[in-house]
Amino acid sequence: MNIRTILFASVAALAAASGARAADAIVAAEPEPVEYVRVCDAYGTGYFYIPGTETCLSIGGYIRTEVRFGDNIAGDSDVNFWTRGQVTFQAKNDTEYGTLTGVLTLRYNVDNASDQEALLDEGYIDIAGFRVGKLYSWWDDDMSGETDTLASNETTHNSIRYQYENGAFAAGLSVDELEEDYATKPGEGPNNFGVAGQVSYKAGAISAYLLAGYDTDTSEVAVRGIVYADIGPGTLGIAGVWASGANYYYEESEWTIAAEYALKINDKWKITPGFQYFENIALEADGNGFTGGSAYTTGVTIDYQIVEDLRSKLSVQYHDEDEGDDEVFGFLRFQRDF
Repeated sequence: MNIRTILFASVAALAAASGARAADAIVAAEPEPVEYVRVCDAYGTGYFYIPGTETCLSIGGYIRTEVRFGDNIAGDSDVNFWTRGQVTFQAKNDTEYGTLTGVLTLRYNVDNASDQEALLDEGYIDIAGFRVGKLYSWWDDDMSGETDTLASNETTHNSIRYQYENGAFAAGLSVDELEEDYATKPGEGPNNFGVAGQVSYKAGAISAYLLAGYDTDTSEVAVRGIVYADIGPGTLGIAGVWASGANYYYEESEWTIAAEYALKINDKWKITPGFQYFENIALEADGNGFTGGSAYTTGVTIDYQIVEDLRSKLSVQYHDEDEGDDEVFGFLRFQRDF
């Protein structure tokens, strides 16, 4: 081997070493895989962690469309199509005071192409038994609501409430802002606020609820009781309401009693017949109290689960009042849950 061969071999070795070092300098490490959706099972199914936080979020809602029928339900028409889209966001995370919950429900109602309404249906914060924001009151927790009318003005309103729960027993108190117009005393305008309280208890197959509401604007009170009992293949519900006078919480009559039996035939079919009687449905001339007249409503509601997350409901009701016209009304509903 001569000197020229040795020099060529040395240059080649140095070039190879320099190339290796240069290649090593520009090779980037593989990025760590990003977990965009991580399931959160601490609060039930459907929750996932918001990336980069310990807050769990669930998204759900439904699309509902109905064919409604009855006397003049939409202008001069006896039949009307109606659609709703609703989505609810629920955020939860643990704190030293318990679970912190935030709920936001957006709703869009469509009666026809020119009559549409977008609204914030719910928006509240819940922690350690306290709930504040725009929410439904306990008066909205009635029976099926198809045959019975156990509350008036069932809309969400700004409220602050506290509910204590201990196993089967619960009790709570709320202060409700009641600013909507409603039909009570002649010329009555927007209301002021109301106070409601409730207690409930469940023992085996029986559960009972007692609720009272005081309307500070009309200085009237309403009291409602509901009892449920699992009997045979269904659930029997019995309810009664008394009002000292027309008020935001109840203004349909001085007193009423209602009953229904939700018969579950199988996993797909449920039939619920119901009946309600109203006594003293008319207001006195000054609007301070009820006087005279009675009415009743009877009907049946049929629920059918078409497939998973797709339900249908047919409700047919008959209402009759003293010295008034009778009426047949109801709806056929299809609802896709998600």
